[in-house]
Amino acid sequence: MTKRDYYEVLGVSKSASEEEIKKAYRKLAMECHPDRNPGSKEAEDRFKECTEAYEVLRDPHKKTRYDQFGHSGLTGTPGFEGYDFGAFDLSDALRAFMRDFGGFGNVFDDFFGTARETRQGYLKGQDLQLRLKLTLEEIASGIEKKIKLKRLEKCPECNGSGAAKGTSRTTCPKCGGTGQLRKVSRSIFGQFVNVTTCNHCHGEGAIIDKPCTSCRGEGRIEGSGTVSVKIPPGVTSGNYIQMRGVGNSGPRGGPAGDVIVLIEEQEHPEFIRHGNDIIHETMISFSQAALGDEISIPTLEGNINLKIPAGTQPGKIFRLKGKGIPHLHGYGKGSELIRVLVWTPTNLTSDEKKLLKELAEKQNMKPPKGDRSFFEKLRSSLGWSAD
Repeated sequence: MTKRDYYEVLGVSKSASEEEIKKAYRKLAMECHPDRNPGSKEAEDRFKECTEAYEVLRDPHKKTRYDQFGHSGLTGTPGFEGYDFGAFDLSDALRAFMRDFGGFGNVFDDFFGTARETRQGYLKGQDLQLRLKLTLEEIASGIEKKIKLKRLEKCPECNGSGAAKGTSRTTCPKCGGTGQLRKVSRSIFGQFVNVTTCNHCHGEGAIIDKPCTSCRGEGRIEGSGTVSVKIPPGVTSGNYIQMRGVGNSGPRGGPAGDVIVLIEEQEHPEFIRHGNDIIHETMISFSQAALGDEISIPTLEGNINLKIPAGTQPGKIFRLKGKGIPHLHGYGKGSELIRVLVWTPTNLTSDEKKLLKELAEKQNMKPPKGDRSFFEKLRSSLGWSAD
């Protein structure tokens, strides 16, 4: 697939300052962030595209390379220091966004991301994703959940170093402990320094002569644990909570990855959620609608009594303020909307039919003569006329 021009993606000119680039990216990222567009593949693709463009244009070196050679200057062409965005995925985009702006967004599959190298040369462990199903009641009140998970943990035998007891890691003789190999090359465009990961120590800057027999030099073993996560009131499907440093341990003493808890909202038997409002439908009899009554209505906090006025029409909606879902990171709550449906009896006995026929003859049981149906009112409002 052909990539769009990065300047076009962010809507800035080639002369745009670093601050203008950052401002343009922030605006686009906020519009198409997965948090604000749960389940939208189009928004996810736009978010990744604008983040990739930002990652290049915010970096003076990458920006210069891109201005000179376009996308081909970022793919590791011989003689160039490559920046391969072929594997740039949603996890990379979210990390970049959170690095500069903080954030709270969407996530991915059961395991995602690759180990990341830290400044110390250690590799960070992989992040883990957990899907957590919540009821509307739990979402409305907020809750703390304990979750069991399987993860890679620090090897107790070598304390995570990967080296056998009595030994330690030694500086890589090939890269001198930097974890990188530099090669100066010349091309028609001038002299370039090509930096690659050291293939002897795999970028760690140290090697192990005698690996630990328990973890085979990995520094971590399979294990399990329990994490406790606090869910704030008002979350919705697609939100996630990032718990730092409790994911897979990094190899050979590397820092642990994160645990991403993805929120999934369970279907409720009584309510439909609409934003921060909840909707409930209740059936009443014809006599209750005509004479009025007081009925029991379910809420997220238990049943309450609702007064039905005499003469209530089918489809009438009652609003219970403050009985909905709290605003996430805000104040106040939504409402509970109760839609009244009038039940029409079936399988009437002969006596019941006789009574209804007698009632139908009464003047107050007939609709007013000037009353028009909904369709007639709609026809009039649209200016339609019968042929």
